[in-house]
Parts: sequence; C-alpha cells; structure tokens
Amino acid sequence: MIQAGTREFWRATLALSIGAFLVFANLYFTQPLLPIFTKEFTISPVTASLSLSVTTFSLGLSLLFFGPLSDALGRKKIMLVTMVCVAAMTFLLASTPSFPAFLIYRFIEGFFIAGVPSIAIAYIGEEFSRRSLVTAIGVYISGTSIGGMGGRLICGFATDFFGWRNAFLVMGVISILCLVLFLFLLPKSRNFQASSFKPGKIIRDFSKHIRNPVLLYAYFIGGIGLFLFVGEYNFVTFHLSGAPFYLPTAFVGMLFLTYLAGTLSSSLAGRWALRIPLSLCMGMGLAGMALGMIITLIPNLWMILLGLLVNSFGFFMAHSTASAWVSRHAAFAKASASSLYLLFYYIGGSLGSFYLGFFYHWEGWPALVGGALLVLLGTGWLVRRLYRLEKKENQKSVHPEPMASNL
Repeated sequence: MIQAGTREFWRATLALSIGAFLVFANLYFTQPLLPIFTKEFTISPVTASLSLSVTTFSLGLSLLFFGPLSDALGRKKIMLVTMVCVAAMTFLLASTPSFPAFLIYRFIEGFFIAGVPSIAIAYIGEEFSRRSLVTAIGVYISGTSIGGMGGRLICGFATDFFGWRNAFLVMGVISILCLVLFLFLLPKSRNFQASSFKPGKIIRDFSKHIRNPVLLYAYFIGGIGLFLFVGEYNFVTFHLSGAPFYLPTAFVGMLFLTYLAGTLSSSLAGRWALRIPLSLCMGMGLAGMALGMIITLIPNLWMILLGLLVNSFGFFMAHSTASAWVSRHAAFAKASASSLYLLFYYIGGSLGSFYLGFFYHWEGWPALVGGALLVLLGTGWLVRRLYRLEKKENQKSVHPEPMASNL
C-alpha cells in the first residue's frame, strides 16, 4: 500500500492531479464564454449555460458505465483512453459550425471526461493505505479545483488574445502535455483484483449502495453542493459582465482564481478529518458556502470576490469529505460506489443553472442568493443524519460488542 509522505505517494497523487486538471479544465472551459455565446449565437443566458450543463449531465450518466468497466478491466488504461478522447473532442470544438452542433460535441466530450473521476477515487481506495486515503483524495480534489480554475483562466485570456475558437486549440495542446505526464507518472495498480463484467451484478451493487443511508446521504450532499456551485458561477459571469461592473472576458475568467481557496480547503480537509468527524467537516463546508453567498450581496467588486473565495473554500471542503466518506464506507464494489456519488454530483451540477436561473431572472443576484440559501438550509438535515451515524460508529469502535461465548 502507498504510504503518506513517500516518493511513491507524491508521484501517484501528482499524476492523478494532472489527470484531474486535464478533464476538469476541459469540462469548465466554456464557463467564461457564456456571455459571448449569447451574442455569437443570439441565445438566452440559460441556453448558453447548456454548454456546461449538457457536459456535466453526460458525464454523470457515463459514470455508471466507466466505474463498473474499470472493476473488470483495470484503472489506468481506461483513464488514459478517455483522456485521449477528451483532448480530441476539444480540438473538434474549435471548428463547430453552430450552437446545436457545439452542444452535441460537448455531450460526447462529457461522456469521456467521466473516465478519470469515475476511476481515480477507486484507484486511491485500492492503492493507498487507510491513513493516507483521505489526504490523497484531498490532494486529488485539489487537482480538480485547479483544473476547473485553470481551464477558465486559460479560456478567458486565450479568448481575449486569439478569439474563442482558437482558445479551444490552446486547450487541446495543453491537454496533450498533461496526458503524457500522466502516462509516465502514475504507478500501475498493485492491489486491483479484476471482477467479471456482469450487468446483473452491477445493477445489484448499485441497488445496495443506493439503499444504504450511510452512502445515500453523502451522495445527496455532494450533488446539492455542485447544484448550487455551478449555478452560482454560471450567473456570476452575467452579473459581473453587465452593469455596473462590465468586466471583460479575461477578467471574468480571473474570477475563478477564487478556486484557489477550494484547492486549499481540499488539502486541509484531509488533515482536519483525522481530528474531527467527517460529517462535521461536511457541515463546516456547507456553512462556508452559505456565508460566502451572503457576502456576495454586498454591491462591491472586492466583497463579491471575497464571497466567492469563502464559498469556494466551503464547497470543496464539503465535496472532498463527502467523497472520502463514500470511499471509506463502501464495503464492496468501490468504483461503483464512487460512480454513484459522482452521478449525483454531476447530475446536480447540470440542474443548478435551471433552478437558480429562475431566481436570477426574477429579481437578479439577490434572489439567486436567497434561492441557494433555501437549499442549503435543507441540506443541514442530511449532515445531521450523517453525524448521528458517525457517532454510533465511533461508539462501537470504542466499546465493541462482546464475542459470543462457545460455552
């Protein structure tokens, strides 16, 4: 098993973080372009947001395929093949003739993007020691946050300098470089045990996981988190590119530097989870999201940026600890359990723009924040349920049930 702090630990976590950077940079690359799409294709803001929503939706659905497939065929080879396909689709997007065609290409790209997130957590669960598992997941999720942030930054600046179509070519070249690094850095699986690809067994595994409240509550927490996070960042691009701020595309892309707070919280979550319950870490993350959204109500650009920083810190803390909870509590078919978590996560992300879009078109940014806070209040109940379950687990570990006597 890979132990924390060793050379192999950092090599493996770096490789997985690079893979995460590649797929998540491509996933969120279009977000700063939403105001441009509304003008380029004469469409509404909600329609423009489909460039991200259809990708996260197809990503979520395909997780049900890649997770079980990797249980049968292995982890690294599937991640590599899907990363090659993601890079190829990014090059194709540069020459898309119309917005409907653009959405079709993005849907296909989302299918292949799922290859890394559906398998990476399972790889970590098999190859890393129990003590290093949460830290490794935190570092990996830091890579996802850097990828999401980096893709948006690259998009913003490349679009201002070269135009939005050439920006996709830039992203394609960067994707190829990441692919080569991933290939040489990631160690081969040592503890993987192949299981035959049996659809009946896969369905039974999914059914058992989804009926397990220990996992189901964490699935909903992750899904609701991205539901709000993606919707908020989609509409903040319109909020700040319009009156009274009128930020250009490059500066809208720089908004996503606030993801650095998420990179920090993902890494810290692994350390904090060794001292306090995972459920409390999730609750702290959701509270941070709420606080950040409230701060953005202050009509000042610097305060809005501060609010986004706090919100990002909270979201990635909740996400990394919910993901670690699933990996820790899935007793079998870990890739399938992680795939279900990510299914809820990305389906949630694909729907957030529709829910928050209603509030944004109703009364603007303040209404959007109010709609988000309503959802976060309800999510607190899920955290409370997990806290009670975790408390019972800890009591059992401290006071184990006595063994039955043979007399």
